[in-house]
Amino acid sequence: MKKTGWTLIITVLALAAYLSLWPVPVEPVNWQAPAAPGYTGPHATNNHLAGIQLIDLGDETGPEHVALSRDGKLYAAMASGNILRMNPDGTAQAVFVNTGGRVLGFDFDAAGNLIAADAIKGLLSIGPDRAVTVLADRVNDDPIRYANAVAVAAGGKIYFSDASTRFAPKDWGDTFAASILDIMEQSSTGRVLEYDPASKKARIVATGFSFANGIALSGDEGSLFVCETGKFRVWKIDVSANDLDVTQNSPLASVLLDNLPGYPDNLMRGLDGKLWLGFAKPRNPAIDAMSDKPLLRKITLRLPRALWPVPKAYGHVIAFTEDGKVAADLQDPAGAYPETTAVTETRDRLYIQSLHAKGLGWLAQ
Repeated sequence: MKKTGWTLIITVLALAAYLSLWPVPVEPVNWQAPAAPGYTGPHATNNHLAGIQLIDLGDETGPEHVALSRDGKLYAAMASGNILRMNPDGTAQAVFVNTGGRVLGFDFDAAGNLIAADAIKGLLSIGPDRAVTVLADRVNDDPIRYANAVAVAAGGKIYFSDASTRFAPKDWGDTFAASILDIMEQSSTGRVLEYDPASKKARIVATGFSFANGIALSGDEGSLFVCETGKFRVWKIDVSANDLDVTQNSPLASVLLDNLPGYPDNLMRGLDGKLWLGFAKPRNPAIDAMSDKPLLRKITLRLPRALWPVPKAYGHVIAFTEDGKVAADLQDPAGAYPETTAVTETRDRLYIQSLHAKGLGWLAQ
């Protein structure tokens, strides 16, 4: 009994030392998460997303970004690094290109080039001939570590998000692990960048985001809408901003949607002036409760990854107007289609994007 008792004491002390002292890559910052609003008001619980249908993608997973090109084809960026091209009904699937990284967002420029935010490679241009050119992998001699979403203006300028300057996916296994580390740390190093094809240079538009994610231009292209995933909100920022710190008050930046019920991910312009937003995950009470307890967050990341407080699956996408009014709210509380990260809207269908799904979701319009 005495030997068993000492063994137990030593085990407990070793576990306590591990949870207190084992090095982890984050230095959590103290902040105060707002009280979660829950699924009420314009986000009242519904099942409008529950009838989602799937386009089989074979062995591919993670149609994180989907867009319809002027050639009438649907393009989808996959976890494998492939960008698939297919008919709008999902037939005639073929690999258009493989970037060797992970494209999380893309848009098309006036010449028909596919402009991609690749989380591993940076900002890329992929021509109709499938030639891949790196447009920018640095800004002011600082590496672009986590290119995430992109929007191309009519005049050619390219706006894109660099989700984190702390946690690059290439260093942490994948985009999801890097995003968890960044959001748990809350050091707010995400930024929005502009690339000018005329000068072939990138500049910083704004900084200070807790995981800068989806990005879209306003109809007049005078403003950018930007998802700040780690703080559950969407910003509206003047495109003329230059190295603006959004944590400081400025007339050039304002929060358009605040204290959302989930983690906002991608933004896509829809029809009739709407913008579509997807939520990767719902809010997690345990994570919110740790917002002002940085040491507890650090201890949590010492646990096996299976014990990290990753929120449950919950399907949720919304559409909103440029003045911040919710125009549509579609949910599936069962979360049958994982991580509904955004919507691509056509006259016939809503295509539902996902970071990890094995098929491409869609709903008839």
